[in-house]
Amino acid sequence: MRAKHVIAVAFILVCAVAKLTVVAVPMAQADTGSSAGGSVDVFRIHQTARTLPLQNVHDMSFVFPSPAS
Repeated sequence: MRAKHVIAVAFILVCAVAKLTVVAVPMAQADTGSSAGGSVDVFRIHQTARTLPLQNVHDMSFVFPSPAS
């Protein structure tokens, strides 16, 4: 009985390792060329922030139903 348990656990471990090696997701690599020469003009962003379109939102976060009478 004990040998069957050892064999079952060993089989499960082998299957888990096999699955991890077959379905392994490759590591993402950073694109080092994407930030070359780029800069942010903060002053320009603040100048044009006044001309952004507005969106009106009807905020219902703190509206609770009235208690039942």
